[in-house]
Amino acid sequence: MTILQEVEKLVVRLAPEPVCDACLTDTLGLSVLHHADHAVRELAGSNGFELSKDECSLCGETRMVIRRR
Repeated sequence: MTILQEVEKLVVRLAPEPVCDACLTDTLGLSVLHHADHAVRELAGSNGFELSKDECSLCGETRMVIRRR
């Protein structure tokens, strides 16, 4: 499974709750934050995925997050 597929699967599972790149990286055990960031940018704006500044449902910090509506 690719990183993009792993990120998509987690975001869908958490829907409609938002999640930040740092929590995606930690939860999926990715080695570099850039991997999650790249996948999030690919997903944003397609198939109900949206990027916004909001509170992450996992860490509670206000950051850029992705969610699926």
